[in-house]
Amino acid sequence: MPNSHPAAQAAVSAAASLEELDSATPGARQREDGVSYPPAEFHWGWVPFAIFHVFAVPLAWWVGFSWEGIAWCVGMYYARMLTVCLVYHRYFSHRSYQMGRVTQFVAACLAQTTMQKGVLWWAAHHRMHHRFSDQPGDPHSPILRGFWYAHVGWIVNRESDPTKFDKIKDFARFPELIWLNRWHFVPGFVLAALMYLIGGPVAFVWGYVISTVVLWHGTFTINSITHLYGVRRYKTTDQSRNSLIFAIVTCGEGWHNNHHHYQHSAAQGFVWWQIDFAYYVLKVAEALRLVRNVVKPSREVLIEGGYVKPKASELKAPVAAIAVPVPAVAVETAS
Repeated sequence: MPNSHPAAQAAVSAAASLEELDSATPGARQREDGVSYPPAEFHWGWVPFAIFHVFAVPLAWWVGFSWEGIAWCVGMYYARMLTVCLVYHRYFSHRSYQMGRVTQFVAACLAQTTMQKGVLWWAAHHRMHHRFSDQPGDPHSPILRGFWYAHVGWIVNRESDPTKFDKIKDFARFPELIWLNRWHFVPGFVLAALMYLIGGPVAFVWGYVISTVVLWHGTFTINSITHLYGVRRYKTTDQSRNSLIFAIVTCGEGWHNNHHHYQHSAAQGFVWWQIDFAYYVLKVAEALRLVRNVVKPSREVLIEGGYVKPKASELKAPVAAIAVPVPAVAVETAS
């Protein structure tokens, strides 16, 4: 059935020249809009994903509602959402700042307490998203494959399971990251045990199980909702959009159109009134010398988005859209 979103036809037309997923693919599903996809195939590796969802409500009923539980849930949600933003996304996917090798490993461990698989897996798929955004080859485009596939279907699909090491060669050269990517569930299980030891059943259920489920869906809203609804400041080749609501939900990731225009920026809120909690934390880390070379949007980028007014001298020539590839900057071998 064709996607009913108004932007779908434009996105499909722009993607017509790409033949990665054509009708010749064995078992491909032919859509009425002319784009073909391999059939989604569930894999057993994501059974834990289903288990968390199935047991979250019964466990909450078992320990009962309490303000202590809510505090654990909200606190652990935002603490770990910051690691999704700063580590999985802005560091491993886009190299928007730098850190030493030991700090890099510790940060990766913290990010993987979110149970969103390994940092190499996450970043490699995200780079594919930017390369083919809302075109065939995008792992999770709601424009092409619908809201639910973009939100959660792609994760449980077998085709998304392998780590695309050829897309993450800059970090795949670190053996400790290869190990952590393979045993991606270890940090999450360690956190679960610590939560139980520190706060008992209430902390385990609300601060770990329920918090993790909510965290997953908070993260997934950027894949699904912010390519369908919101404000477009920049005329990108995809349908990315800005949303204040989802910026609050995701610690700053909701300024998605900003991000798709200038991917290398560590700040996704480009001006003071665009809330970006992750960037605020990153600036503190920079002041403490835990990270360095934090990338910010240039004045030209801000002018093009209408965030600042150009000076007379800056009106002599039009400002071109900026497309920045993932930089291949070497990471230091010592912290």
